[in-house]
Amino acid sequence: MRIRRVFAVLAILSLAICALPPQARSQSAEKKLVWRSVAFAIVKFNDEAPKSWNIYHTEKKGLLLVHLWKRYLLVDMKEQEAYEIDPQTVKQRGEGVEWSTADKPDQPIETPDWKTRDVGSVQLVRFRLGKDGHVLELQIPLLINGKPAY
Repeated sequence: MRIRRVFAVLAILSLAICALPPQARSQSAEKKLVWRSVAFAIVKFNDEAPKSWNIYHTEKKGLLLVHLWKRYLLVDMKEQEAYEIDPQTVKQRGEGVEWSTADKPDQPIETPDWKTRDVGSVQLVRFRLGKDGHVLELQIPLLINGKPAY
């Protein structure tokens, strides 16, 4: 009788252990997204090209992660909001980066003067960082049908 209890406990423990790793993997996959570099994009900071920049995208359209010098901004094109991201939460992964949208701050940066328009084969997004701050301009390529590629 004692041996049956030991086997029953071992069976329950092994089932519990086998069930945990897939859940842990799915949660970590939800947390960390791989952001890939946007090809043919252009960034202007106060009407000049910054020396160090990149724009990253994920599968979700309308969300861009902008890297300016040592600073990261999450730009939500649909909501016309920008969030300052802690650079320590962004990890370099080859040509892309890994970052979780769960690390997004609660409050966006004030972005007055937000303007979006299509200029030929690119979508121009221009906004001010703060009330009297610097102006950031993003030029994002459009698909042949005129819809945003990212």
